[in-house]
Amino acid sequence: MPLTAAEGYRIWSDRYDSDPNPLLALESRVLAPRLGPLDGRSVLDIATGTGRWMSHVASLGARAAGLDSSPSMLGVAARKAPISGRLVLGDARSLPFRSGSFDLAICSFALSYLPSATVALGEMARVARCIIVSDLHPEAMLAGWTRSFRKDGHSWRIEDFHHALADLDRVAKAAGMRLRWTAEAAFDLPELPLFELAGKGHTFAELSRTPAVFAASWVNDSCN
Repeated sequence: MPLTAAEGYRIWSDRYDSDPNPLLALESRVLAPRLGPLDGRSVLDIATGTGRWMSHVASLGARAAGLDSSPSMLGVAARKAPISGRLVLGDARSLPFRSGSFDLAICSFALSYLPSATVALGEMARVARCIIVSDLHPEAMLAGWTRSFRKDGHSWRIEDFHHALADLDRVAKAAGMRLRWTAEAAFDLPELPLFELAGKGHTFAELSRTPAVFAASWVNDSCN
């Protein structure tokens, strides 16, 4: 049986940053150029994990905060000096922040761990003027791709759920936001070395035929 996200990331946390992960590399390649100027802006990294996006936006001058429901992942993030002290243990479905507290909220590879994304996306729209969401592409999920990792000779799968972009857009619109852009991408040559490092170079050609990542951004009229 697949693990819950809480249990999966408890097991994976000490290896998460060191395991080669082409999916995260691809997502970074897609999203990083779309973030725009961040110097002086307030950014909330929801489901920050070990602080990957939080560290990135902080390096660009953003006033960053991070939230995650996994104490183990936050424990790893807290050892990173640039983001230590700005981390919160919490649930994306009940964000402990005032409405309109942030210029931007980023939620990376997390909504698909929730059976319903409605409440979490509504909370993001409440606390931030702009939203960016990324996740495993629906076509990859339909093709049978799983959120999984290996550790100590065991293979672990984390339970996930499919949320269509149309459903996410409906929720965001109900919260007063409009779709700004969407993006999707498949693995390409920049990710090949990570496949090889993980001992999965033989799967690269086949997996590259399926879109692996999708991302979308919503904005309200107060974001410029």
